Parts: sequence; structure tokens; C-alpha cells
Amino acid sequence: MRLLGAGAVLCALVAAAVAGPSAAASLEASAWAITPEDGACHTDLELVARSGAVAPVALVSDGEHVMLRFTREGVPSQAFLPIRVDQKPFANLVQRTGDEGLAVMDLSGETLSALRHGKTLQIAWLSDEAVSASLAGAAQGIADLKTCGAQVASQHRAREAGLEAQRARAEADARAKAVADEQLAAARAQTAAAEAMRQRAAAEAEEMSAQAEQDRAMADAERRRALADQERRRALAAQYYYGDRQPAPQPPPWGYYRPYDYPR
Repeated sequence: MRLLGAGAVLCALVAAAVAGPSAAASLEASAWAITPEDGACHTDLELVARSGAVAPVALVSDGEHVMLRFTREGVPSQAFLPIRVDQKPFANLVQRTGDEGLAVMDLSGETLSALRHGKTLQIAWLSDEAVSASLAGAAQGIADLKTCGAQVASQHRAREAGLEAQRARAEADARAKAVADEQLAAARAQTAAAEAMRQRAAAEAEEMSAQAEQDRAMADAERRRALADQERRRALAAQYYYGDRQPAPQPPPWGYYRPYDYPR
């Protein structure tokens, strides 16, 4: 928000100081430019010193609160400082933000009422010399600022709620996917373990079968060796007993009977 150009404001303030309150009251109300920002609206003010130096400030509102935002080097983290409306002081809490030198003053209801109905805003500590600006049109300007701030803040909250819901859904989807992946990994691990057990059992069965086959082969070889040894011993015994003689042939075990011819 800009009330008047720096030079015009300075001339008006000088004229008001010379002519008195009646001249200040005759200042023409100017339009306050309201600008939306993230979650709030602001209007810019230019406070002018007697030397012509300009100190920019902004009135910021989220619909519930109105704050005076300004920049000053070395501003403390917290302070209780006054501003003057028509030479009457109104002290409010100042808090430094995260940006270098940037601070906000949360304006009380009493201070806002004075700004709406006052003629001149003056701040002595904002720069090396006191600076001031006309408050012409402040009543409507502050009302519009709060209306804009309420609408923008409502939209901001709705947008943040939507983003939070999206983040919540994304987190829920991520958790569900993680659980599904974990279950799938567990199922694959069980399948792999079962397959490994099956392969191990098959290998053991194959090994046992091979061992049994080897045992059978060894048994057959042992039996053949025993038979061969028995035959060798029998041959040696026969040779010792008969010498060069050949043993008599043995009749077949079933015997032999001569057929009997019956008389006819």
C-alpha cells in the first residue's frame, strides 16, 4: 500500500505541521493497494522523515491479526516498542523473524482503532530520525486488508489441508506398499527356503541311493570273492585228495531208472 508519493506526503506533513490539525484533516484520502501473499494480504506504507528519507513498512493481515512488518538492522529478537498515532503512543510487541533484520509488530485492537480513526502515523525508532505518514483512508484500507487476509488465509488453509491430505495418502500408500513388499519378500523367502529344503532332500536321497548302490556293489563283489575263494579251496582240496586221479563222475542228483518193458 502506498498512501502518497514520498514528496507529496512530506509536503502534506509539513503543511499540516504549519497549518495545524485542520490542514491535516483536509488531506485527501488515497486508495490503499492490497496485495495477496502466501496466507495473508499486505499493503505498503512509506514513512517519510523531514530530510526526505523514506522508510518502507507494510501492514499485513491474515484476517484475524494485523501486523506492522518492517526491516531494521540490529532489531532485537523481542521488544516492546511504541508507535504514535496523532502524537499518542501505542506500544506493541515486536518479534524478529528468521530473515535478517526483518521483524513484525502485532498490533493490538486499541492500536488498530487508533490507526482507523487517526490522521498521522509516526515511528521514532524505525530509522535515524522520526518518520511519519498520513493515515487518510486507513479505516477502509484496514477493513479491506482484513477481508483480503481472511479470504487468502482461508484459501491457504484449504490448500494446506489438501496438501496434507495428499501427503497423508502418499504416506499411507508408501506404508501399504512397504507392508506388501515385506509380505512379498517373506513369501519369496519362504518359497526359496522350501525350494532349498526340497533340493537338499533330493540331494540327500540321491546320495543315499548312490550309497546303497555302492553298498550293493561292494556286497556283490564280496560275495563273488567269497565264491571264488570257496571254489579255489575246493579245487585245492580235490587236488590234494585225488592227486593225478580224476574223481569218479557223480550221478545226477535225480537218479536214473531203466525203463521196464511189460510183456505183451
